[in-house]
Amino acid sequence: MRGSKILDKRDKKTLRFSLDLIEKVFRLARFPFMRYHPWFDPGKTDMRWLPINAEIEMPENAPLPLSLLGRLIEEASHRVIYTYCGCREAYSCRNYPVEIGCLLMGDSAVEGRSKSCREVSVQEAKEHARRAVDAGLVPVVGKARIDNALFSIPDRGRLLTVCFCCECCCITRFTSHAPMRVLDDLFPRLDGLKIQAGDDCAACGKCAERCYIQAITIKEGKARISERCRGCGRCVEVCPRKNICIIIEDADFLENAYERIRAHVKFD
Repeated sequence: MRGSKILDKRDKKTLRFSLDLIEKVFRLARFPFMRYHPWFDPGKTDMRWLPINAEIEMPENAPLPLSLLGRLIEEASHRVIYTYCGCREAYSCRNYPVEIGCLLMGDSAVEGRSKSCREVSVQEAKEHARRAVDAGLVPVVGKARIDNALFSIPDRGRLLTVCFCCECCCITRFTSHAPMRVLDDLFPRLDGLKIQAGDDCAACGKCAERCYIQAITIKEGKARISERCRGCGRCVEVCPRKNICIIIEDADFLENAYERIRAHVKFD
């Protein structure tokens, strides 16, 4: 249902206005006074990407990053899925399915008032996540203070978010405006993950075009990945020469990520 029309024109315009306003807020993130804004409080936001790539260099017998999502779904007290993505709907996304929305978990997940959400079982939540991944959407998981505002849910520290993001329309692309101190505090790379570009680069620029956070540049005929990279892994998928690889060296990377998430939100 790419490019579908789920909302009427007025509601869609209102949603687009709200998202444009959020982008303006992120553009202000470089100013020191914004550290007092609740959206930029490191005690209230901690989100990280779970790359969906099948080929990841990692320690023997270590679980794939997506297994963390399955564990969170199984342990959550409640699981609520949204029947459409507000970002893709607002920006008329033509690259990814609009009808795959966020997955919210924890006690606060059932406090949302939207008619576009419903509580589901563990199996249904896993199937929703699988549809998202199969469509090429990358999960970003954790505690996001901004989502309490977006979903009109009071912040009691009991809302765990799984946003299935596209690089073209989703709100996560606004983090490209944020300075490194904000990125490292609020949107850390998955524990122990590195993304490296090799020497067999065609300088085609496809990886740079796909990077939602503008962490990749082409210099002197090679792809250069900066410290702004958050490890979503999209660049790996589009590189025609398979010149970019994801490496995880710490066998305890998922347990470390799990414990950090638990330190920010109670979801079970």
